[in-house]
Amino acid sequence: MPFPAKNLELVELHNFADQQQAAAAIFEYIEVFYNKIRLHSTIRYLAPAQFEDNERILRKSVL
Repeated sequence: MPFPAKNLELVELHNFADQQQAAAAIFEYIEVFYNKIRLHSTIRYLAPAQFEDNERILRKSVL
């Protein structure tokens, strides 16, 4: 599911007390899932955390 649709699903499935609570939930979703966990085609279909771990290991083996 593309990000905008998933974002709408998050908002539609929850009853937030106010706009600030909704904004905090959306921010958490973006930072925790969308940017860190989902696979990215530009980094060989790895999650960013996996990519960074692989790069760290590669750098250590080169040194």
